[in-house]
Amino acid sequence: MPNPTMIKFGHPETVVGETDLWSIQIRPKQPGFGSLVLVCKEDASAFGALSPAAFAELGRVVASLEPALKRLAGYDKINYLMLMMVDPDVHFHVIPRHETPRAFEGVTFVDAGWPGPPALGEGPELDARTIAALRTALAAIWTAP
Repeated sequence: MPNPTMIKFGHPETVVGETDLWSIQIRPKQPGFGSLVLVCKEDASAFGALSPAAFAELGRVVASLEPALKRLAGYDKINYLMLMMVDPDVHFHVIPRHETPRAFEGVTFVDAGWPGPPALGEGPELDARTIAALRTALAAIWTAP
């Protein structure tokens, strides 16, 4: 059953893939091309409250996700932000950072925060068609751990 944070970020339409304990979803607002949310499925509102299994699986998810995002987005850096100010379920915003603009499906992605912190409020808000295309493209090259 999806938790409120998964639903807020468009579950199931935005889901790239899921593991036993994590959901990998396209972030509809894209401060960097290929931005995702990585949401824990456990009922936890603090990082330290996650089970050892969730921590172990997180490592495997990140290790498998980064090469796929690199291939898709050609990022220069990658940021993981755990803010949890509005959405209480444990989750990360995964923001591929790029010095130069990227284009996908007719949409141009400019990293407005480069080289500083990501500008989370900037970037295109993807429509359903572009979310589906991005989800399909990333799912095709990501191998679940």
